[in-house]
Amino acid sequence: MIWKKFRFISCPVLAASTSIFERIDLPKDQFEMYLLEWIIPHPKESIKEYVTRLSKNIEHENPVLIGVSFGGVIVQEMAKVISVQKTIIISSVKSNKEFPRRLKIAKTTKVYKLLPTGLVQNVEALSKFAYGDTVKQRLKLYDRYLCVRDKCYLDWAIETIILWDRTEVDSTVIHIHGDADDVFPIKYIQDCTVVKGGTHIMILNKFKWFNENLPKIILNNS
Repeated sequence: MIWKKFRFISCPVLAASTSIFERIDLPKDQFEMYLLEWIIPHPKESIKEYVTRLSKNIEHENPVLIGVSFGGVIVQEMAKVISVQKTIIISSVKSNKEFPRRLKIAKTTKVYKLLPTGLVQNVEALSKFAYGDTVKQRLKLYDRYLCVRDKCYLDWAIETIILWDRTEVDSTVIHIHGDADDVFPIKYIQDCTVVKGGTHIMILNKFKWFNENLPKIILNNS
């Protein structure tokens, strides 16, 4: 070990605040967690340009990067522009070959350009039109954890992930995925650590698994 403590940088879900990591509690004598907040992209900014700007907010050398969902895509791209000790992705994908069919169709048809991203700016109003307990509960989670409601950011982020051009998997990336993920279904995912019953938001509701297993994953072969 280079340091007494491992410093790891956590990048949240698309548009989410860093509070999604609020239940992650690792031994403080071994680990220091730094939370990376989203920044607003410049118009037509490439993902490389974006992660280069974002990485300037990382003060430590050779950190462990951890990204959830879209954050997993971002940390993989970030690992191409800065030196990192490890890259860990959760509820994410390692290349566009792991995309579900609907995302591939969205890329071909460009239907993603029609998404009403402006509605996210007022989740409370949107919830009045929601039907069913599952939908209402999900909207409550969105309202609590989504901190970036800028339409330009949302449009950019959705287009960026759908048009992500990585086809070759980085074999050094550590992938943790739930077998009940409805955004990136497990049937499309290769070479990952599977969390039984884990959904796309398992960083919140499977936090006990992460608190028990993340230390071993970070320390393994370090």
